[in-house]
Amino acid sequence: MYISIRQATIQDTAIVSDVLLEAALWLQQSGMPLWHESEVSPESISKDVANGLFFIAEWAGEAVGTIKFQLEDLLFWPDISQEESAFVHRFAVRRNYSGGKVSSALLAWAVEYARTLGRYYLRLDCDASRPHLRAVYERFGFRHHSDKKVGVYFVSRYEYEIPPQFTL
Repeated sequence: MYISIRQATIQDTAIVSDVLLEAALWLQQSGMPLWHESEVSPESISKDVANGLFFIAEWAGEAVGTIKFQLEDLLFWPDISQEESAFVHRFAVRRNYSGGKVSSALLAWAVEYARTLGRYYLRLDCDASRPHLRAVYERFGFRHHSDKKVGVYFVSRYEYEIPPQFTL
């Protein structure tokens, strides 16, 4: 299974929204609501897609996952140096492709992309009450940084230290 990752274009807004909406509906049906449908609608994400923040994972020409990649996150990470970090949000994989390969590919891509931009950490946050999701990040290599209340949310913040790439 070869997974390619590319930057979403404005023409991909509906695709990104569809992947996010599928994940949101599954989580809601599973009793773990995360995003409201309005938060992942094409209208609500189109500006971020147009600004180049969303990326799409594809396998055999089909969109199988998406991730939002940012170089600043003052809402969830106001207390750290923004210049040394990259941040991921809105991370979702289609249900037919759940199981780890797509999520690992997206996270590995995000680490490498952050490295190419000279960042030392890849950071993310998730609902603190989601042990399965937290375990996914920990298995990948993320380290729990801290817990934080942000508005109505109580999140666990994770970081992945990006080792420098040595060349000979």
